[in-house]
Amino acid sequence: MMDKSPLPLTETTFFILFSLSASPRHGYSIIKEVHRLSEGRITMAAGTLYGAIKRLVELGWIAQVEKNGKEDDDRDRKYYKLTKNGSARLRQEVRRIQELSVLVKDYQPKAGI
Repeated sequence: MMDKSPLPLTETTFFILFSLSASPRHGYSIIKEVHRLSEGRITMAAGTLYGAIKRLVELGWIAQVEKNGKEDDDRDRKYYKLTKNGSARLRQEVRRIQELSVLVKDYQPKAGI
């Protein structure tokens, strides 16, 4: 049975955490990866992303990390990584989605619904 205590993540939050699950990323890279992972369903503006980043840092789900060196364009960028708490929360959400998927896999909507 599912743990009902945490609220489901928003799609945007889920994909931000998912985008950081493989490696740290800077903001623009997160935007591109979220767009790719969501198969184009989510297109974020920078303001939306940085508001979400601020909230996720405050929750302790992601953290800023120092990146050695600079990108090819020589700009300083802030990189973020998934924390242990963020990784645990992402796994919890994946389990919740998987459990829902099992529950509805054989659902056949009635005509008119």
